[in-house]
Amino acid sequence: MAEIIQKDGTWVFDGDSLRLTPGRDKNVGLLRRELGELTVPLTALAGISFEQGRKSGRLRLRLRDGADPLLHAAGGRLAEPHDPYQLVVEPDRYGVAEYLVDEVRNALLLEGVPSGPVDAYLLPGPSVPLSVSAGDGTASFDGERVRLEWKWQAEDSKSAGGPRTLALADIVAVEWRPSAGLENGHLRFTVRGAPAKTPPKYDPNAVELWGFKKDPLMALVAAAVQARLPHPAAQPGPGDARPAEDAPAAAPAPSPLPAPAPAPAPAPAEDDHDALLRRLRELGELHRSGVLTEEEFTLAKQAVLKRM
Repeated sequence: MAEIIQKDGTWVFDGDSLRLTPGRDKNVGLLRRELGELTVPLTALAGISFEQGRKSGRLRLRLRDGADPLLHAAGGRLAEPHDPYQLVVEPDRYGVAEYLVDEVRNALLLEGVPSGPVDAYLLPGPSVPLSVSAGDGTASFDGERVRLEWKWQAEDSKSAGGPRTLALADIVAVEWRPSAGLENGHLRFTVRGAPAKTPPKYDPNAVELWGFKKDPLMALVAAAVQARLPHPAAQPGPGDARPAEDAPAAAPAPSPLPAPAPAPAPAPAEDDHDALLRRLRELGELHRSGVLTEEEFTLAKQAVLKRM
């Protein structure tokens, strides 16, 4: 058995799986703390690496594509403090980290674990029921239904429709995206038969996220739903051929369709300075209404002012 214990967390390898336990250090992200201990089977691993640095090093796990519903739903957008597959290593434990890497790599070779994608999830995803409140709404999931409830800050088009209940059978896909710069993030559900996507601010099937502390927790809801949807690799693609015995008789070629009308030119982008001023006004309103603490408001305001 190989084990490394750090303030950032503890990783234990027993030959069949890696057990990842988040630490109690203040730098451990909220998502990692809420996710708790993870057990990653050896068959889910594509590789492991260790990077040394002057002040600290970093262990990184690389999972096989499609093995973890959390990584699939987040689309590779988990920031460093929230990524459960990274561990900060102090310089005096570099030798232990290298030993752990060697043990895992040897096991992968001995067991002949391929590094390619899988067609079924090898990790279960977060347990349910769970409920997270962030941005303009609250998302709850009980394993069969998603319920979206709106805060008073939500747009009138959302609030007027009241809470939304989405049956798992009607959900085609789920996506979590963190905020980046002046662009807000979202937790969005693609629902069968729903109209084309609209901005998350107005989409009744999406929670808009503003870049605050609890935003990453919405990734847990996304992962829990993703774990219960059909695996992407198991779904037939639009170009998949049908068996020859089931193929219908050849039909005459359809007459050519008229060329589609050219798409309208995109509207000119909003002036950056105006966008920054608008963002400052929004932050001020959130602070006055009590949504943001004094510390959160100051940090967010400084980030915007640096761009002006």
